[in-house]
Amino acid sequence: MTVKALKGFKDIIPGEVETWQFIEATARDILHRFGCSEIKVPILEKTKLFQRSIGETTDIVEKEMYTFPDRNGSSLTMRPEGTASVLRAYIENGLHAAKPIQKLYTIGPMFRHERPQMGRLRQFHQISVEVVGTDLPKVDAELMAMAALILEELGLSASLEINSLGCPKCRPAFNKALLDFIGGVDDLCEDCLRRRDTNPLRVLDCKSANCQAHYKDAPSILDHLCTDCADHFSAVKKGLDLLKVAYTVNSFMVRGLDYYTRTTFELLTNDLGAQSAVGAGGRYDGLVEQLGGPAVPGIGFAVGMERLALLLNQQDNTLPEPEIDLFIAALGPLGQDEGFKMCHALRALGLSVAMDYQDRSLKNQMKQAGKAGARFVLILGDEELKNKQAVLRNMENHEQQEVALGGDIKHWSLELADNLFD
Repeated sequence: MTVKALKGFKDIIPGEVETWQFIEATARDILHRFGCSEIKVPILEKTKLFQRSIGETTDIVEKEMYTFPDRNGSSLTMRPEGTASVLRAYIENGLHAAKPIQKLYTIGPMFRHERPQMGRLRQFHQISVEVVGTDLPKVDAELMAMAALILEELGLSASLEINSLGCPKCRPAFNKALLDFIGGVDDLCEDCLRRRDTNPLRVLDCKSANCQAHYKDAPSILDHLCTDCADHFSAVKKGLDLLKVAYTVNSFMVRGLDYYTRTTFELLTNDLGAQSAVGAGGRYDGLVEQLGGPAVPGIGFAVGMERLALLLNQQDNTLPEPEIDLFIAALGPLGQDEGFKMCHALRALGLSVAMDYQDRSLKNQMKQAGKAGARFVLILGDEELKNKQAVLRNMENHEQQEVALGGDIKHWSLELADNLFD
């Protein structure tokens, strides 16, 4: 009986992984242009980190986390999102002391026990970006422009929706208005009835179509913002206008995490069915302090790599195949031995080199070189070695030239590398 991958966990095999590498390379290039530094954080964290950050009444904590006791009885969780882990590392390593404003990103797997479907797996991958130490509205706008630029340079498009969730000063007035509204609705689901008493804002994130139909008439949080939050949101919109980033305001967007304050946003596409969000984020000004760190503001976003890969695969433009600089067609015992040594020496000089170790016919080896996409083929047989000459064939224009193989293997390799780079 064969052992298969777990449900909701997927292999990324050759032919697919190249798309992922393209996404990562594009994102890293853009993030570095914006002054971001990479941070690598563990997959496993103490469960209380996510309970305190994400929120006890969120779907993630209540239903979706992979949580288990380790051998000493501590409760551990496989990270369901990246922000909490990055902020834990920020606090634990005192990064705020090294630089007041930190721009960090991490790329890697996250885990949630959800029903697997297109674009949503139980192990999924995200590019997560966090800017900690500033609450300037221009930073919010810049971060959203950064996310939009990643999609643009990947050749993808998405619409940006934004909202403000206010702050601890103005949230209570909105919660009261929302509770008054909910009190007049009779047929809410069990989750909404429970969250009504623990976290009223969370009801707006309900996935029930019946509940969502009611919430279309709910009060808007934008009508309850304090002066500071209203001014901040206006400045964010102005920043987006200055950067010519198109957006729409969605006053009912709350996101699925409790730590958000003020700015929240989503990047949406119509090309993935129900899974329309390819990226999302928001401001979390009280979260660092809540986790035991300094009282510094922060904002971040994440984009889902599975969804980006799906979108790229729906397009006609294929990624270029990796190119091999040289294929060594080695013939005969001596040619095989010398080709084997030369192959390694050329790789050490920075070339991509392949060869066939089975001493097959020249015709078969030339076919293999063509399938591998080799730019050049070096024909190296016993007779060529005896005469200290080899034949270098350009696979694009089919021109051939003889190259000298005098001296030791290092000398041969350097001479050959010079020919290739010419």
